[in-house]
Amino acid sequence: MSPELQLLLLPLTLLALQATPSGAACVEVDSDTKAVVNKDHKLGCIFCKKRGEVAATAVVKWYFKGPDDNDSVPLYIYQNKEGSIIDPRFYDRLLWSGSRDTEDLQDGSISILNVTYGDIGTYRCFIHRSLRYANYAFDFSSNRTIQLTVEHKLTRELASTLSEVMMYVSIIGLQVWLVVEMIYCYRKISAAGEEALRESEADYLAVASESKENCAAVQVSE
Repeated sequence: MSPELQLLLLPLTLLALQATPSGAACVEVDSDTKAVVNKDHKLGCIFCKKRGEVAATAVVKWYFKGPDDNDSVPLYIYQNKEGSIIDPRFYDRLLWSGSRDTEDLQDGSISILNVTYGDIGTYRCFIHRSLRYANYAFDFSSNRTIQLTVEHKLTRELASTLSEVMMYVSIIGLQVWLVVEMIYCYRKISAAGEEALRESEADYLAVASESKENCAAVQVSE
């Protein structure tokens, strides 16, 4: 194997050694804040552990504050692998969409079923996590705030629409440019081939003429 190829393969080897086959990586993403009436909507609440090898337990608590509410009220709690709906306005309309079959929670998301305009408001998610070390435990909390709006039909923002249009225009323009380049290269190669053919024919005729003259000279000398 050449030294250049070894240098190219070295970063890939290091990445493969660092990869852990235990499961999917945890990625913290913001929740979608726009829901559609009569549709289901997921409220995302993800907090990744910084030390994945440390065992932990966690409790997730959700709070809700509607436009007419003075304060946030308890909405939902998940602990010991079980969830409970606290706010009667959401009875039979909340589902746990977070981590399953574990008390070491990193995803505390929930889903609202059959969204209504009454679901507009501020949602707050708290994750209380306890890291279990050999001789002690370290407790801390994290939270997310989601300002949810409900629309009759999901509308796309102008910037998103323009970005998609520009993407398609760029793709079409690139394809046209490639076609033009292919035609230009084909014509150039074809012209070069014809020129080479003409030069070959001229060289062949010149050689043939010279050979004929040489033969005539030999016959005269004889």
